[in-house]
Amino acid sequence: MLFRSEKSIRGSKVGRRKVYKKRGINMPENDTIINEEFNLEGIELDTLERVKASTGKILSVDFGDTRTGLAFSDVSRFLASGIGYVSPGGIDKTAEAVAEVAKENRAAAIIVGLPVNMDGSEGSRAQRCRKFAMMLKSLTGLPVAMFDERMTTMTASRYLNETNTRGKKRKGVIDTLSAQIILQNCLDRMKYMS
Repeated sequence: MLFRSEKSIRGSKVGRRKVYKKRGINMPENDTIINEEFNLEGIELDTLERVKASTGKILSVDFGDTRTGLAFSDVSRFLASGIGYVSPGGIDKTAEAVAEVAKENRAAAIIVGLPVNMDGSEGSRAQRCRKFAMMLKSLTGLPVAMFDERMTTMTASRYLNETNTRGKKRKGVIDTLSAQIILQNCLDRMKYMS
């Protein structure tokens, strides 16, 4: 079990090696990188067209290391509503928690926010989100697509500033609001797809 101050290492093999060294313990040979239990080979993410072809509610996910915001569309896919966030810790547990939410709420498809850079390139964060989306597809079997989430957290922050939402309440709301903005943007785009 990692100590509270060591949680920021995020479970990487290099990070765990540092923790073992700090405690004066040799790292076990069978200590593997997180997520190798998920076989993501051959899993391809779906397109927005495939999500549009499905019927029912869409779950939107704003994946984050600490909190992952969630939002659902109505059945007619007109309006997005935030439902809260999950924070189980780690990409594996988060994927399992989101898959459970999708199952409980009978989601027909899932949209995961893709954090691309302003120039359109993808960094390490985007690759982590793609991996998370593939894990969701593996766990749920539902259509899972990525949607550009540029500026959504900034838009959510601006809205929360305007409504004077501060402190702990803000932390609990910003990820949910970001997921809601991602989904509403996605729903608006799907309306105009042929």
